[in-house]
Amino acid sequence: MSGPFSDLEDTIFSDKSVLTEDYQPEEILERDEEIEEYRYALQDVLFGRAPENIMLYGKAGLGKTAVTTYMMNALKAEAEEREQADDLYIHELNCNGKTLFVVVRQLVNSLLPENASEFPKRGLGTSDAFEELYRQLDRVGGTHFLVFDEIDHLDDVNTLLYELPRASSNEHITNSQVGVIGISNNYTFRQSLSSKVKDTLMENEISFSPYNADELQTILRDRADRAFVDGACDRSAIAMASAISAKDMGNARQAIDLLRVGAKVAEKNEDGKVEDNHIESAKELVQRGRLSNRIRDQTDHAQYILETIAHLEQQKKTPARSKEVKAYYEKVTTEWGSEPLTTLKSIQDHLSDLHMLGFLQRSEQNDGERGGRRYEYELDLDPQIIIDARKEVESK
Repeated sequence: MSGPFSDLEDTIFSDKSVLTEDYQPEEILERDEEIEEYRYALQDVLFGRAPENIMLYGKAGLGKTAVTTYMMNALKAEAEEREQADDLYIHELNCNGKTLFVVVRQLVNSLLPENASEFPKRGLGTSDAFEELYRQLDRVGGTHFLVFDEIDHLDDVNTLLYELPRASSNEHITNSQVGVIGISNNYTFRQSLSSKVKDTLMENEISFSPYNADELQTILRDRADRAFVDGACDRSAIAMASAISAKDMGNARQAIDLLRVGAKVAEKNEDGKVEDNHIESAKELVQRGRLSNRIRDQTDHAQYILETIAHLEQQKKTPARSKEVKAYYEKVTTEWGSEPLTTLKSIQDHLSDLHMLGFLQRSEQNDGERGGRRYEYELDLDPQIIIDARKEVESK
């Protein structure tokens, strides 16, 4: 008896997981300089000395997290072979969408004994969580690297980066050592920190620049050799995916997505090889997917404002002033059953942030001495992408 899958016999993939975002390569390609900087910043740990703090900067998809995981694994393996090195513990957390209390609580819970009760979600404050964190660090002992991915998304990052680097000097911990590794997609993140934090942190800075087309080709050829059966991916398709990504953002994640989605297009068409036309078809699909993910990563009210401007754009009412945005935004939030922000300043702050993130175009208008300066906003992407992404978010 035949079924809907009975005619599936061949696949162009040998290991599809190689093209997923979760894949951690055994070898990091085209990041030799950054790895060397990292190696120098980490080496003190191998000689029993206090760890240094490290900050990594660069846009998404440039290898910051992958390089960090690779270096932490290598450091831990080497420390186990060195008599001078303390026991080494790595704690990795993503800060996106989390409060400082949640982050510190997660660290505490990762250190608690196996049978201990978790640190409570309610009833205690952030200072209590820090006190418990210090107790647990000293109980465990050794050297601890605390890795904070997307640290620029944390609500009270100044407190975190002031507390942890001073934990030893303030005698909060006496039987352990702590190093902070922060990973930020924002090159200007350090400028937002308070002066006392900058003085305390004294970090090593490692900046990740965009990949060029040749570097992306090297990465994609390696992934393709692992992901596809022999002869199932044309070299020109790899070159095209690399060129598109290099021209756009220099982003390895985007290039790998193009290759993966292009392969899905090839399989759907029952073609036996990934070729240029499949990459071309994948280009728009990947772009829409990336934008949808970025939209979903924004706060609820930032999404409401984006949806507002998308509707205004479809009604040909853009560019729009912040007052016009606020009036329509209140309708959008009410329709979704939420309480709108009440002040014009809060709307203007969101509009400014969304402009900085590349979602909006902003034009400056000058109405003379009496009218003063004002801004008008319009979308920098297809409004339908925002409408579709918002429907997906609200349907979950």
